[in-house]
Amino acid sequence: MGNVDTKLNFRKAVVQLTSKTQVIDVGDDDFWDQFWSENVSNVQDVFTLIPATEIRTLREESPSNLATLCYKAVEKLVKAVDSSCRTQRDQTTVLNCCRLLTRLLPYIFEDPDWKGFFWSSLPGKDPEEESIPLAHSLLNAINDLLFCPDFTVVSGRKSGPEKAEDLASIDSCEYIWEAGVGFAHSPPRYPHLDSNRTELLKLLLTCFSETMYNPPNDSAFVPNKWIQYLTSTENHHALPMFTSLLNTVCAYNPVGLGVPYNHLLFTDSLEPLVDVSLQILIVTLDHDVSGGAAACEDPSDVLEVLVPILYHLNDSRADQSRVGLMHIGVFILLLLSGERNFGVRLNKPYTATVPMDIPVFTGTHADLLVTVFHKIITTGHQRLQPLFDCLLTILVNVSPYLKTLSMVASTKLLHLLEAFSTPWFLFSAPTNHHLVFFLLEIFNNIIQYQFDGNSNLVYTIIRKRQVFHALANLPSDCSTIAKSLSKKQRKQIPLTSTSTDNVSEIVMEGSHPAQPAEPGTLNATLLETPGIEKMTEKESAHPLSPAISDVDVSKAANGKDQVSSPDQSKKSIVQVSFFFFFLRNDLVSFELLTFLKI
Repeated sequence: MGNVDTKLNFRKAVVQLTSKTQVIDVGDDDFWDQFWSENVSNVQDVFTLIPATEIRTLREESPSNLATLCYKAVEKLVKAVDSSCRTQRDQTTVLNCCRLLTRLLPYIFEDPDWKGFFWSSLPGKDPEEESIPLAHSLLNAINDLLFCPDFTVVSGRKSGPEKAEDLASIDSCEYIWEAGVGFAHSPPRYPHLDSNRTELLKLLLTCFSETMYNPPNDSAFVPNKWIQYLTSTENHHALPMFTSLLNTVCAYNPVGLGVPYNHLLFTDSLEPLVDVSLQILIVTLDHDVSGGAAACEDPSDVLEVLVPILYHLNDSRADQSRVGLMHIGVFILLLLSGERNFGVRLNKPYTATVPMDIPVFTGTHADLLVTVFHKIITTGHQRLQPLFDCLLTILVNVSPYLKTLSMVASTKLLHLLEAFSTPWFLFSAPTNHHLVFFLLEIFNNIIQYQFDGNSNLVYTIIRKRQVFHALANLPSDCSTIAKSLSKKQRKQIPLTSTSTDNVSEIVMEGSHPAQPAEPGTLNATLLETPGIEKMTEKESAHPLSPAISDVDVSKAANGKDQVSSPDQSKKSIVQVSFFFFFLRNDLVSFELLTFLKI
């Protein structure tokens, strides 16, 4: 009965505030204290007892009273920090002020006329003193209270309330909430501390929501000053707060069956804390990122990110337990590939000495990208097949900017085309032909935009013209398709041959093979694809002596090979260029492929 009476008193105070058109005196503490006294015990009561319509009415008809209510609530939080929030009454006042502001702030943000309200100074300040915006006072108070001993963290000192620690002087790095990054000690957990943290973080998240109420055209250009201040160097709690949020999220381990929203079924103060902590992390880390442009502002930085990502992708490709890491790395590169500066920067020569089990090459970072992607596709496990589209999309995005591909990278691309254009692979799944489209788009972009510097790729395309002949003569009748699929089942050709007569690739010094998967779980993604050594001739691409030329001429005389004249080579290049032009414009048909005999 007493609880009902206290809620009734709170409701009467709300009605009195909204019904009075005259300004209520700021010094009337008896009236204002009704809103943060012990009358309300949870946030649901605040939301129920203060309807949205009455808040909007108060904002429109009595703006001075609404402003005073917010000022007084922030003032109570600041005073609680000054007194170190020592008593139970102070703690109750802080929680009720947080609940009240959490309820009011969205209705202040939705009105453009109130946009500068929280960025004005507190009333009654001496004009000669430095003006502190109300928002800064609120954020400083929240940050201090998040590391308040006996309120949100366990006190490190055994002292009574009369000897409470000064919040302005404590080192918040000693009060990180959870063991993990930057903090090895795991403090004891108390449900009431978790609940208090959750209340404060919800208010903080509400402050960050101002962006949601900006016009759509302004959201991308108007910075969120709340987040800017919280993440700036002016906030000395920024590092311990970030560490606390991160460790709290990463250390969370649901008990029992791990039922989602188990805090609704039984008392669990930790899951709501983890939920709001994760939201704070996402909002603060993502607020100043526009695509991949932020990472590409300094061209040298993006390559420092690229090489470690490629290293971990290559190292994790055969470990099924790290498939999540593979997805994250590929998605980061996919995001970066949409930026022009990223593609241009890939032309920088690769001189790093990162040990990776890939063939040694002399080239650019683009060559490294192609080589690692080829390794992932050809030697990764089957759970990586959904990433093939993303890997080739990355190469498509950067292909118009690749000035010079090495012979190694060019050969890898042609190897992928030969593997993906085999009849049994194309017909084994409805979407496999997309991979061929991506590869042809890569060739088309390079020939169209970077033809002069990519003689290696053009030369490799001409040497492997039989791949395009086979693609042009791809069977379309059901019987031939069925025969191709049955042949695939009978004949299993490994991707990488282990015979001694094949040419072995030289890997980087100090590299080590990728961590293997569990026994019996690793299957190559392209089992029936011929080895790379079978795709390219073993003779040198650039003969160094006349003797080699004589051998080629003698082969041609015996009918075993044919030496192309310069005019024939030029004709082949022109035909390939036309082929990719028609392909880009969706004009390719089987008749056209048959006509363009390279």
